[in-house]
Amino acid sequence: MSEANHFRRILILWAALSVVATPIVVLVAASGLPPGKGTTEASSQVADNTVLLGIATPIAALILVYFAYTLIVFRHGPSGPDEGVAVRGDNRIQVTWIVVTSAIVAFAAVYGTWRLFSGTGSGGGQGATPIAKPSGGPQLQVQVIGQQWNWTYRYPSFGGVETPSLELPVGKDVELHVTSLDVINSFWARQLGVKADANPGVDNVAYVHPTTVRSFDIRCAELCGLFHGHMFQTGQVVSDAQFQVWIKRQQRLFAPATRNLNPYRPQYLPAPERRAG
Repeated sequence: MSEANHFRRILILWAALSVVATPIVVLVAASGLPPGKGTTEASSQVADNTVLLGIATPIAALILVYFAYTLIVFRHGPSGPDEGVAVRGDNRIQVTWIVVTSAIVAFAAVYGTWRLFSGTGSGGGQGATPIAKPSGGPQLQVQVIGQQWNWTYRYPSFGGVETPSLELPVGKDVELHVTSLDVINSFWARQLGVKADANPGVDNVAYVHPTTVRSFDIRCAELCGLFHGHMFQTGQVVSDAQFQVWIKRQQRLFAPATRNLNPYRPQYLPAPERRAG
């Protein structure tokens, strides 16, 4: 059997497996990928992961077919040689490998850059001067404040009231200003598709546009001390009417605390402000 026949067989098996597996992965398996489709940012992440899976599936299929074929066809028999024949480089394979991998990397770079700047930064913090912004109207500002070991939330457009829980209105662009009072934290609302570092003295802006009424988990994704695992909460995406009722109730409930809070600032410095000499 000639080497060309081996190559054709592997190519045919790989093409057949790719044609079957890729639609299954892209159309069936990828639809249930986290973080879900509860926000525009989360849906974008699912779409990006679907594209990457669509690229990776034929590559994985080639690896599986090649190894399965070689293990079956070229297995060592009882009367075979102890060592295989030395094989030198094949320029055709080398050139094909370089061209294909370069094309995949170039596509991923162009696609990733386009997706990053065509949306709202993929749900990640963009610092105090974000480049990728929503194209709609005004956003609801919410300050996310990390501290050992809890999250609180301040609503500057509602008198600067600070609440122990996070509620967001569905269908609204939300501008999250993530910061910290003492140590480095990381605000992670997985189902919203948002993850942004919370650093003292830093205003880290992330955008989110909820599209579904639902609850979502909030965690700290940065080891911040002994009770790091305690920084777990459940937030809510509610209708605009429910949000208005809720925020007015928070304003009444926390009015005494709000009067004694410092004026709203986009970032805070830990006390003492000067450290290490």
